Amino acid sequence: MILYTTMPQELIFQTASAEYAKQQLVYYDSIPLLVRETETKEYEIVRNLSTNPQHFLQAKYSPGMRILPPR
Repeated sequence: MILYTTMPQELIFQTASAEYAKQQLVYYDSIPLLVRETETKEYEIVRNLSTNPQHFLQAKYSPGMRILPPR
C-alpha cells in the first residue's frame, strides 16, 4: 500500500496498543485527566477530558505537565 500524502506517519498510523495500556483516568482538582505514570512516580498529563473551557486555559492542566498522584 502506498500513501501519497504530506501528513506525518504518526497522524495516519496508530501507536502501539501497549502505549494505551499505560494510560489511566484520574480526577485532579475535580478535573478528569488522562495521564500516564513516569519513572519518577509522577503523572504526566496526556489529555484534559474536562467539559469546562476554563480548564483548558490553565497551563497546569495542559498535556505534558506533570502532577503528583492523588493520595
